[in-house]
Amino acid sequence: MSAIRLLVLGAVRERGRAHGYQVRSDLESWGAHEWSVAKPGSIYHALRQMAKQGLLRAHEIAPSTAGGPPRVEYELTEEGDAEFLSLLRAALSRHDQKIDELTAGVGFLACLPREEAIALLKKRVAALDGWRAEVARHWTPGDTDSEGWEPIAEIMRLWTHFSGSGAEWTRSLIERLEQDARAREGRTGASGPHGRRPAPGADG
Repeated sequence: MSAIRLLVLGAVRERGRAHGYQVRSDLESWGAHEWSVAKPGSIYHALRQMAKQGLLRAHEIAPSTAGGPPRVEYELTEEGDAEFLSLLRAALSRHDQKIDELTAGVGFLACLPREEAIALLKKRVAALDGWRAEVARHWTPGDTDSEGWEPIAEIMRLWTHFSGSGAEWTRSLIERLEQDARAREGRTGASGPHGRRPAPGADG
């Protein structure tokens, strides 16, 4: 998958309808240009490409008073919304995605019902634990320690570290989401049937 597709589709989805500069500004405000390939050229290219692919619908609007060509605004098609959700679910559940893909997924986590987001993250934990177990099956720390540094052993240590730390972070995120869900339920119960509703997408 590509983080730029998830980021651009998500940014347009958040606004409902947006032109390229708005998408660029939103992504830059999230720092996406620092931790992903979401640079200006990539953003505009992704918008045009996904419009050609039927994932975005392009609307030409009146040019600015300063002149120039008509500005194009984009909105998600049904296919684009389905693609966004598919990319988001993959970003949250896979154990082997790139860090920018995972980061983008976490940024749009609230676009999913809370229970589904937690289930996807639990799937990621299981995949990371499985990966760590597979590494351990082929290599045990200490097997080559007496022989000093070795490239293969260090690679195994790296994989073990990333799988372990990744699973630990994901478990902590799951715990925070579950705690927040319980807190929301408590506040709803305390305020009665006319209490304030949770934010859209937070609890499904």
